[in-house]
Amino acid sequence: MSSFAWWQVGTVYQIYPRSFRDANGDGIGDLAGVREKLAYLQELGVDALWLSPMFPSPMKDFGYDISDYCGVDPIFGTLADFDDLVVQAHRLGLKLILDFVPNHTSDQHPWFAASRSARTDPKRAWYIWKDPAADGGPPSNWKSQFGGKAWTLDPATGQYYMHSFLAAQPDLNWRNPEVVAAMHDVLRFWLGRGVDGFRVDALHHVMKDDELRDNPPNPYWREGMPEQQSVREVYTTDRPEMREVFTGLRRVADEYEDRVLIGEMYLPLDRLMTYYGTNGDGLHLPFNFQLLQYPSPWRGDGMAALVENYERILPSNAWPNWVLGNHDKPRVATRMGPAQTSVAAMLLLTLRGAPTLYYGDELGMEDVAIAPADVHDPWGKNIPGLGRDPARTPMPWSAEPQAGFSSAPPWLPLGADWRERNVASEARDPASTLNLYKALLALRRKESALSSGSYRTLVATESVYAYAREAEGSRFVVALNFGSKDESLVLPAELASGTVVIDGRAARVGEAVAGKLRLAPHDALLVEIR
Repeated sequence: MSSFAWWQVGTVYQIYPRSFRDANGDGIGDLAGVREKLAYLQELGVDALWLSPMFPSPMKDFGYDISDYCGVDPIFGTLADFDDLVVQAHRLGLKLILDFVPNHTSDQHPWFAASRSARTDPKRAWYIWKDPAADGGPPSNWKSQFGGKAWTLDPATGQYYMHSFLAAQPDLNWRNPEVVAAMHDVLRFWLGRGVDGFRVDALHHVMKDDELRDNPPNPYWREGMPEQQSVREVYTTDRPEMREVFTGLRRVADEYEDRVLIGEMYLPLDRLMTYYGTNGDGLHLPFNFQLLQYPSPWRGDGMAALVENYERILPSNAWPNWVLGNHDKPRVATRMGPAQTSVAAMLLLTLRGAPTLYYGDELGMEDVAIAPADVHDPWGKNIPGLGRDPARTPMPWSAEPQAGFSSAPPWLPLGADWRERNVASEARDPASTLNLYKALLALRRKESALSSGSYRTLVATESVYAYAREAEGSRFVVALNFGSKDESLVLPAELASGTVVIDGRAARVGEAVAGKLRLAPHDALLVEIR
């Protein structure tokens, strides 16, 4: 594995800081809380922690509306707290990745305050301003991702400004070289403090059509679907000029040693692949969200086809990656059902490529119902039913009051099962989801076949998906039952003899395998081939 970079063979663990651990007793997680739990991450076996935004912000979108790119919001601590977190993480062998939000700032950022102060202000051109249409309305039909129009009129200056998300999140004008230079300096600020890389937020939104043309209608849109889907976003996302943006980011990252750029783009696979760039000038890991977006029903043959297609279209020398959960989607155990959490965990940590794990998924946490009066997420407030709060609830550490998350009532409610489903309780249970993740992460780190070896499909039926991972000196078979009935599979002759080394139920470890492998309902088995 020495020939591979850390971001290729390692596992990234996403932390939503508000919900990980509260050290100061205000009910909101903070950097000191993250520092307290670094030893847990080391014991779990992950290699890098990725922090969702902890920058100064009015919190209209909980940190994705940034008012200062080079600071820490007092809710989370201080810049000194951050510097100490970097030092302590590195001391334990953990990398630290930050969110970088290039598409927009807060409307309270000093840049935007200057920009809206007058049409003649030098920072006017740092954002996207346009005169009203002939009828006095918005300049184009562009839609906000959070519902409604993507244009807001500024009465004082008589022009509209563009925002892909909330009106409180005006979009930066990346066609302006001054904006590009300023944002590159933001990267350098954090890289100079020891940050190991960035997850780049909503990257495909950054460039817009220079003529501000209307997006064409979506012929597949129907009443009841989100409003932003009523148009095809050909003039507002994934523009040809994006190449200049991501190659510029890569040049900055390459000024420092051994850093990584991870991109968030919800795009068709053929378009996603272009963000790898050519000859090492693109993103190291354009996020692969296929497991997040997998349609119902959850099937073995469909999963095999998905994996094979992804492997087929990867550019030469591009490294694959897999994401099972994040702060924007329902949790794994909610999407697939609790019975399939072992299958999902085995899949994430044994496919070829770099995995990203969302905090709490290693416990099998499910979405938590949020009463309408307690909704915080602006998306959920604007479009009921699309809120992301249910997947952002506090991490349960123990059966102590407030689940050991805080000494105060937490900012979002705990799950109803927090007294049983918590780190302390699951650590004591050999058959827990937590101990399954620990076993998989430990073996993945030890065996090159699992971290960097080859992949090939062995069996793909509606219920059963099995594949081989191989490297010089080690071979494994992964066998997954996506169904609720007993199944079996015949192993190929060269893989016919082995031993179960990890079992999602912790009941069959050490069992000899000879030619045929039986699978109980929802089974997830990892077999080492002799």
